Amino acid sequence: MPLSQSGLVTITDVELAGDLRSATVFVSILGTEIQQKNGLKYLRKKTRRFRAMVGRTVVLKYTPQLRFELDDSVARGNRVMEIIADLEQSFGAEDEAAS
Repeated sequence: MPLSQSGLVTITDVELAGDLRSATVFVSILGTEIQQKNGLKYLRKKTRRFRAMVGRTVVLKYTPQLRFELDDSVARGNRVMEIIADLEQSFGAEDEAAS
């Protein structure tokens, strides 16, 4: 699977366990549902490579095990913004009609 079929991938957060042996990496993937699935699949497939990169870059006693999870907070935030915009439009229309 080419990476170009994976959408735009952004790391939004990393939660590191207290013992520093594991980390959950939250990612947001901009694109279609298929691109999101492909992107998450690609990240999970390359986990060993990413872990090796972390091990070379960060000095820790243990290199944490990485787990990639889809973060849908950006999509939820966008949906909330759409709802607010719709409400503003409907209230604006009611205010104009009342005038």
